[in-house]
Amino acid sequence: MKAEDEQAFREFVTSQMASLRKLAYMTCGDWHAAEDAVANALVKLYPRWRKLDRPDLYVKTMVYRAAVDETRRPWRRERSAGDAMPDVAFRDPAGTTDERLRLRAALDAVPAGQRAAVVLRHYLDLSLEDTARVLDCTVGTAKSQVSRGLAKLRESLGGDRINLTAQPMEERTNAVA
Repeated sequence: MKAEDEQAFREFVTSQMASLRKLAYMTCGDWHAAEDAVANALVKLYPRWRKLDRPDLYVKTMVYRAAVDETRRPWRRERSAGDAMPDVAFRDPAGTTDERLRLRAALDAVPAGQRAAVVLRHYLDLSLEDTARVLDCTVGTAKSQVSRGLAKLRESLGGDRINLTAQPMEERTNAVA
């Protein structure tokens, strides 16, 4: 194949890859089989590339047929042990991520000593005595640092409530106990 034909083939594959993968997936229902079907179709298309008037239609037909063939292969009928396991539904973490970013920005507005006190006391659930020990200060100083840090945090958040947990606090503490 000439260098210009090879370059044209590469550009074609780059421009068509996403739609070919979607076609294959919608045909066979499995991303791995879809990848195989597209790869097999492109391997067969390469030697015929110069002879085709409409390679886009030709390759779509080939991908469709390859995807159907992938589902008919005997090894595809075998079921793995993972197929018997039920799918576990997870919450969409996008909202939680936004909340964490807001909280991180609000924490950055709190002075370092107060931020450390708040994190030790409320995020790591240390007692006031342990917080004071970590900060190397008295219990009264640790208590005031936590109080001032929380006030600054509330001010930065503007009174908005933030929920970063997927389950209520009672369920988390019962699960730990």
